Amino acid sequence: MLLILIRTLILYAGVVVVMRVMGKQEIGQLQPFELVIALMIADLAAIPMANTGVPLANGLVPILALLVAQVFLSYAALKSITFRGILCGTPSILVKNGQIVESELKRIRYNINDLLEQLRVKNISNIADVEFAILETGGKLSVIPKSQKRPLMPEDLQIPTKYEGIPMTLIIDGQIINNNLEIINLDKNWLSRELAKFGIDNHQKVLFASLDTNGKLFWQLKTQ
Repeated sequence: MLLILIRTLILYAGVVVVMRVMGKQEIGQLQPFELVIALMIADLAAIPMANTGVPLANGLVPILALLVAQVFLSYAALKSITFRGILCGTPSILVKNGQIVESELKRIRYNINDLLEQLRVKNISNIADVEFAILETGGKLSVIPKSQKRPLMPEDLQIPTKYEGIPMTLIIDGQIINNNLEIINLDKNWLSRELAKFGIDNHQKVLFASLDTNGKLFWQLKTQ
């Protein structure tokens, strides 16, 4: 039992490292070759994990080989547009100027019901409102509404807006994020003074705190 536990932990650590090196894409955003490699890695890890008679090397070596193959293919696709098209395919235009491109639907075997479902997910009920609907290489449908059907933007009304950057996280679960404080040229003393203004005498009581680009501090205390 102890041997199985140790082998499982070793394989788990190996697979986690390999997946981290492969990248941060979500499963739904993986290219076909990346999904195949991920599935093969899962199968290769399961064999020596379940069977103690199989050496760990029989699982780890092929996994490392797949990692090398994935890195090589990704690098080649990055450098060559032609190779990228062969490996990953190209986006498909399914709707153009409010008209379904029937020939493209048949070519990629994508039925109209699936298309309508994906449009509804994008809060578009009328296909006539769509300028372009493009099926990306990862399987995600990108929808560009017609200009008359897009949400009204401040720019359309020539209304000036203030800059909105990303709030800087300062505390997570009672732990101060020192790197973020350094980025905005602040320190723990400043943070302690700001928290004290709200009657908070210890940063470890804070569940989450952030500072927006207008200098406003948001905080929330732990409940437990």
